[in-house]
Amino acid sequence: MSQHARNQELSWAKPLSVDLFLKVLNVTFLHPFVAWMLPLCMRAQAMRWAHPAMQIAIGYASLLTALFFLDVLNKQIAYSKPRRLDLSEEVIVITGGASGLGLLIAEVYGMRGATVAVLDVKDLESGEARGVSVYKCDVGNKEQLAKVAVEIERDLGTPTILINNAAIVNGKPLLDMEIEDIERSFRVNLLSHFYTLKTFLPGMVRSGHGTIVTMSSVLGQIGAANLSDYAAAKAGLTAMHRSLTAELKSTPDIKTILVSPGQLTTPLFNGVRTPSSFFAPELEPVDVAKEVISAIDAGSSAELALPLYARWVGWMNVMPVGVQTILRKLSGVDSAMKTFVGRSGGEKKGAL
Repeated sequence: MSQHARNQELSWAKPLSVDLFLKVLNVTFLHPFVAWMLPLCMRAQAMRWAHPAMQIAIGYASLLTALFFLDVLNKQIAYSKPRRLDLSEEVIVITGGASGLGLLIAEVYGMRGATVAVLDVKDLESGEARGVSVYKCDVGNKEQLAKVAVEIERDLGTPTILINNAAIVNGKPLLDMEIEDIERSFRVNLLSHFYTLKTFLPGMVRSGHGTIVTMSSVLGQIGAANLSDYAAAKAGLTAMHRSLTAELKSTPDIKTILVSPGQLTTPLFNGVRTPSSFFAPELEPVDVAKEVISAIDAGSSAELALPLYARWVGWMNVMPVGVQTILRKLSGVDSAMKTFVGRSGGEKKGAL
């Protein structure tokens, strides 16, 4: 039986992943409220407080409760007090928002009453969206961006939320890429973030509040064959985000959110498949959009890494090099791009 046929045969099992099991655990056995139900039920059956089973149940519930409040304290220390959002007053700029993840976020905020400006080289994939204005712009071109920024300020007001989502993928070995391909990749995947920040951040500083979302990738931490330019740009974004966050400590109401997802099922990486749908499931854009929107709505800074392996992938870099080689071989990270097709089979450009 072919690999394709086996995949089709097991399509019913595709939603099953370690992340799904973790979600179930987080709302059951790992939830403090649920954990306290057990000793209460034991007490309702007249079990003595000194009974070993009761002591274990109370200890377990107390541990989960302590971890919960420590997590709250950890975030308070790291990100300070959240800012309050009034979507009717927010002006949101989304680069690469004509399709994929960016379009989902734009449509949700547009329907919720926010003013949304999408910056992209093409029209909306959905044709039109409520509350969403499209400004044709190559964000890797600082002259075009400066011109469009004036139009946004005039038409919509001062942007308060910036979501840097635009990306392109060459998907070739380094020696097969032209210098122009590499330069174009860095302009869109890395330099455009500096351009948009230099353009829109001063307005946020003047108003005293804002939110900046940086779309990075797990590839920025581990790299991958045929993605040297893309991975290098994403590594630069992660470093830039952390430096910028430190610089903005004096303006606590400007929040920064770093998003480092694994493989998304978007046209940008069309044809690429993860080797294990259980341990490294492909992410649906709608699931990532939910997490990003939730983080923005919370009014706090955050670092989002999903699926589960994305939170721990950085530890691979501190392991012995021999172990790293074995893990890379088992994960298939350096062979995944062999089936890469991209958005149209030609130049691979678009958005996450």
